[in-house]
Amino acid sequence: MTGALSHLRVVEIAGLGPTPFSAMWLADHGARVLRITRPGARHIFGLERDVLDRGRDWLELDLKSPEGRAAAHALIAGADAVIEGMRPGVMERLGLGPGDFPENPRLVYGRMTGWGQTGPLAHSAGHDLTYIAITGALHAIGPAAHPLPPLNLVGDFAAGSMYLVAGMLAAILSARETGRGQVVDAAISDGVAHLMAMISGMRAAGIWQDARQANLLDGGAPYYGCYACACGGFLAIGAIEPQFWAELLRRLELDPAALPDRADPAQWPALRAVLATRIATRARDDWAAVLEGSDACAAPVLSLDEAPRHPHHVARGTFHGSEPAPAPRLSETPGALRPGRQLTLAEARAAWRR
Repeated sequence: MTGALSHLRVVEIAGLGPTPFSAMWLADHGARVLRITRPGARHIFGLERDVLDRGRDWLELDLKSPEGRAAAHALIAGADAVIEGMRPGVMERLGLGPGDFPENPRLVYGRMTGWGQTGPLAHSAGHDLTYIAITGALHAIGPAAHPLPPLNLVGDFAAGSMYLVAGMLAAILSARETGRGQVVDAAISDGVAHLMAMISGMRAAGIWQDARQANLLDGGAPYYGCYACACGGFLAIGAIEPQFWAELLRRLELDPAALPDRADPAQWPALRAVLATRIATRARDDWAAVLEGSDACAAPVLSLDEAPRHPHHVARGTFHGSEPAPAPRLSETPGALRPGRQLTLAEARAAWRR
């Protein structure tokens, strides 16, 4: 194994969404991650292969049986960290909770849940959409008429997976200094609230309206949004700063002196109408040829199939086929895509032996 985390051993208790994404990220950067799955488990979406499962071997264990629990205990006892996404109390009832590994005081125990280990909602079911709903984030996303689910990027993967990764790495660094591991309680709802720090600060300062499509970054400002093109595609514009706005207008062949005042929110609908009319005269890719690579801060809105073929992504190797490459990029210990395979218990024990 190579990569910045090649010294790290992690046991992953198989789950959905945020936990496999966290484990994938660690494996992308070299960690040896062993995934423990239920015998005969099937993917919730019926996938033959889930990209989120890449980069690690897996072992089928029945954690409801004494033998399965004993095997899992031995593997976790030899790990640097464990990742699990069960409801609070489940791992404790299995005898695999944070307090069940006194022989491994340096163990970092990563817990991924929607609501956290404590609080009135801790034992309730939920999904990305419900987790982000109580933080104010969902209220701020979408058109004025109704909130819009932002896929499950904001909750599951940004506020869940990456906060779990950051917390675990911080705890692992601490354990190496102190000899003591700790529990990382990564709640998606906590992470979303933290991600909203800038918007919350703007609201507190009185420069953010508590409404959708009424602000600088939520599609309210005409210079930060998406416009339909003649072909039916869309062009994204993010020309916030005056110099970028000036470059955009130059390339769109619009006279700044003839436009409504962009500094006056009351003029935003009129300015948006002018931009919409102009952008609708040409196809998306025609505008991309005019605007991309400049400081106009504009880009074509590509489909999932188109994105891997964009010249920038091709040049950087951002995708392997349709699959995203490891990110971020480290100069000395780069991440890599690795094959995984199903192990027998004997193979897992042998591979885990230091």
